[in-house]
Amino acid sequence: MNQTSALAAPAVEDALAELRPALLAYCYRMLGSVLEAEDAVQETMMRAWRSAARLNDPAGLRPWTYRIATNVCIDASADRKRRALPMDLVAAADPRGELGAPLPESTWVQPFPSSPTVDPSEQAVSNESVRLAFVAALQYLLPRQRAVLILRDVLCWRAAEVAELLDLSVDAVNSMLRRARAALAQAQRTDGARPLDPIDTGLLERYVAAFERFDIAGIVSLLRDDAIIDMPPVAFWLFGRESFRDWLIGSDIGCRSKRLIPIQANGCPAAALYRETDGRMTAFAIQVLECSGGEIARLHTFLQPELFGAFGLPHHLD
Repeated sequence: MNQTSALAAPAVEDALAELRPALLAYCYRMLGSVLEAEDAVQETMMRAWRSAARLNDPAGLRPWTYRIATNVCIDASADRKRRALPMDLVAAADPRGELGAPLPESTWVQPFPSSPTVDPSEQAVSNESVRLAFVAALQYLLPRQRAVLILRDVLCWRAAEVAELLDLSVDAVNSMLRRARAALAQAQRTDGARPLDPIDTGLLERYVAAFERFDIAGIVSLLRDDAIIDMPPVAFWLFGRESFRDWLIGSDIGCRSKRLIPIQANGCPAAALYRETDGRMTAFAIQVLECSGGEIARLHTFLQPELFGAFGLPHHLD
């Protein structure tokens, strides 16, 4: 193919920019890490830009870019342990016990910022496919199985399209999809399959207000009896709101001024928590509230300030 038939540079740039949000969500599902996903998308964009001269059909850019992204994610997944949530690694902790030492960042599935611009008709599917429990279960699959399942069951690609992307036969794709579905079903926890409520801004507002006041009774009243509370990067997690009540009473989390900024993550209400440090409000944690039946079923508190940039949040507040 000669250069004169290639796509014009502005057209390539616009098309890649339009693809970027969907690619970021795809790479996040593949890798379980928003930070790794951002790196993977950046690498994908660079490779796609360099290779765009080979294309003369705009329709070919999307599958070509997804092929690159898939290969980047498969390479990034090689020779590393799967990311997980604390409940996948250890038993529930004693609320009077120590938090323990943080484990490496690469141990954990990370939260992912929800897009407020997703078409409402696609919102339910989008939310379910970035749930933390679902993304954690995906990490049990081999990387190519993961790609097949995401492309077929989440993004609704045809088997022939996936076969072409992965250089496989249609029969091989269908066989891999069956194995991936079986492995995913085995990996998913029963409590992770509970239907989630649509984002309830009123519940989030009540939680934020109670947490900023450090109103323990108010916080706990918003949780289900069987709520799960976890705190990556430590493996410490609690089962039941009464355990959480005991832990809050004994912790020092209420001893410093704090501020919560409502956000959305993984299709759920969420909050960015800032704590006062040396006279400044400093990034401290991203909290994701998985709600069911009008109550908080899971409260994920990611004590990882490095995640704030992925949510477009500053490290300090004035």
